[in-house]
Amino acid sequence: MNKRFLGRVRVITLACLVVTLVIIGRLYVLQIMHGHTYAARADAQFTQPASGLLDRGTIYFTDKNGTEITAATIRDTASSTAKIRLYPGGSLAAQEIGFVAYNNDNVQKGRYGLERQYDSTLERSDGDLYTNFFVELFGDVRSVLQGAAQQGDVITTIEPSVQAELQRQLMVYDQAWHPKLSGGIIMDPQTGEIYAMAVHPTFDLNSFNVQTDPLIYANPMVQNVYEMGSIIKPLTMAAGIDSGAIIETQTYNDTGCITVDTKKICNFDLKARGVIPMQQILSQSLNLGASFIATAMGPAVMRNYFLDHYKLGAKTGIDLPSEQAGIVNNLQSPRQVNYDTAAFGQGVAITPVETARALAVLANGGYLVTPHFVKAIRYTTGITQQTTWPNKEQVLKPDTTVIVSRMLTTVVDTALLGGANKLEHYSVAAKTGTAQIANPRGGGYYTDRFLHSFFGYFPSYDARFVVFLFAVEPVGAQYASQTLAPPWHSITQFLINYYNVPPDR
Repeated sequence: MNKRFLGRVRVITLACLVVTLVIIGRLYVLQIMHGHTYAARADAQFTQPASGLLDRGTIYFTDKNGTEITAATIRDTASSTAKIRLYPGGSLAAQEIGFVAYNNDNVQKGRYGLERQYDSTLERSDGDLYTNFFVELFGDVRSVLQGAAQQGDVITTIEPSVQAELQRQLMVYDQAWHPKLSGGIIMDPQTGEIYAMAVHPTFDLNSFNVQTDPLIYANPMVQNVYEMGSIIKPLTMAAGIDSGAIIETQTYNDTGCITVDTKKICNFDLKARGVIPMQQILSQSLNLGASFIATAMGPAVMRNYFLDHYKLGAKTGIDLPSEQAGIVNNLQSPRQVNYDTAAFGQGVAITPVETARALAVLANGGYLVTPHFVKAIRYTTGITQQTTWPNKEQVLKPDTTVIVSRMLTTVVDTALLGGANKLEHYSVAAKTGTAQIANPRGGGYYTDRFLHSFFGYFPSYDARFVVFLFAVEPVGAQYASQTLAPPWHSITQFLINYYNVPPDR
């Protein structure tokens, strides 16, 4: 009997201890984490609020040292009952951060960017503050704990100084070349962490309501598709080498123009080069060379690499809303000409982030990664959880990427602007792209409108950064090497200095 009595006492004591701990934890959440909200609610009983009370989690940038810097938070106005969203960086990463605005139900919700993507994490519902705790406690303890863990602050990989430098370079580019649109991505090719993403023109998040064109809120880096041109040639080269269709040291006879399925394909200058090695396909950006590789692979092999290995035509899974998939129907065609043109970046249209992800494969030893912005969530319980992303997938042999990286380094050292962008103590791999823009009315392509693109990574054989830039219809120069090489070179120099990257040669 005594043993049974003692057992009951222990059970009751343990139950009381559990209830006490849960109550203490709940009080901590209510008084410490949500204390400011309760204070505002109390004031609101005596003052008519000018607008609805906004309680919402914080979004943080992360600098190179790991310090968190506020990107989006709650601003207290003169009246403690009226709070609106504050973006200390103004236009910094505006299209990526997004903003909070009223929806059709007169409720403030995340609109665009990370504010929308992580709205359920950032929002704070009234129910969480006013639900009867003891009903929750004795009715469903698990729901209390799980409910608290769903909301928190968002910690991003965006490095504010890198983001500011990218935006500054795009602004300078706009002043010089007046494109309809320009943009860029700076990413860690090993992990997919995005340090910076920007488009120009942009807007100030603190005064987004003064914009007259709502399209400026959208993010063309994930929502628009473009024919990227010759920056696709390194992917073609890698597929040809990886599949065994070609080898690095072989040659081909460049005749300047050929006819495939009744369609004429030519080099950019219509000139023949004669018998030349594979390196010249990248160094001189030769369409006929890319066509030669596509023909050597054949449709089935090329389709496999472009669609199944590089995942062109598929969403990347980036944590931004409204991502679009590329348009790659030509790679399902029975006509060889569609593969030949896709080999030099025409006839297929993909998003900038899709392009950057595919090209990063060359920089990281052959792995496909998931581009992303958020590295961790700090929940309202005080627990910080690192975000998880799909495991990177090996899609090229490491030896293949070494060969292509060597070829692209040769492009920078000897061919790009005559070697003017070569860095004496750093290996840098890069390629430009100049694509004609399709005419949606009459078919074919405009002869005087171009999309310029530029991508590169460094150090070439152990890359820390991949940098992608593009511009739609710049004015005053035909080739991307003329317009995008200078800002790309400046960004590369900035990253080397800012991160104190050690020399590798």
